[in-house]
Amino acid sequence: RYITLTHSKDNHICDSSYDTTHTWNGLSPFGREVVLEMNRVGIMVDISHVSDSTFWQVMEASKAPCIASHSSCRKYTPGFERNMNDDMIRRMKENGGVIQVNFGTDFLDGKLSAQNDKKRNELRALLAEKNLVPDSPDAAPIIEQFRKDNPTLYADVQLVADHIGHVVSLAGIDHVGIGSDFDGVGDSLPTGLKDVSQYPNLIAELLSRGYSKEDIAKICYKNVWRVWREVEQIAEKM
Repeated sequence: RYITLTHSKDNHICDSSYDTTHTWNGLSPFGREVVLEMNRVGIMVDISHVSDSTFWQVMEASKAPCIASHSSCRKYTPGFERNMNDDMIRRMKENGGVIQVNFGTDFLDGKLSAQNDKKRNELRALLAEKNLVPDSPDAAPIIEQFRKDNPTLYADVQLVADHIGHVVSLAGIDHVGIGSDFDGVGDSLPTGLKDVSQYPNLIAELLSRGYSKEDIAKICYKNVWRVWREVEQIAEKM
């Protein structure tokens, strides 16, 4: 079991990486109780989506390893606080947790994300010039032609492996996992990794980079299973 502490907005528990309100400047008093109660009953604390301040306060508050269920490396997406910076990745190692790499292009490549945003804004401006809204029948052929002329840019399997490798370089093979977000990132999944049937492409890429079968087993499931067990063991003692 796990609980993600927030999503796209600040809530009663903590602040979100997507919200600029900074309601609590991290965890709320109730949020601190939530983290400890999750420790007590054996629920994994998920720090994906939380603000930087929340992350650091969770690291201090939690008595058990945590997970980042679907977050990637900020090194490749400067300024995107939904991802984790290098200090956070190192701190997750100290915590004993796991960073599970998100496959969305916005999470993998800041430059591609910016180019896609630029095209989306151009399409909005084009429709606005014609006094059209995106879901109107008259807009459909314009949108279709624009997308043919300006196809969406996608990351690739190699970049997913780069993120995995970056976590390994900072935290070690025992603290990295897969957090695909197949059901959450829409039409932004990498070329060659559009659904679970294409996992062999990622495995092949990791093998080509020298990862052992045991390394890959840890990435795919063993690291998260370890955290799961440790969280339950700590709960038994609380």
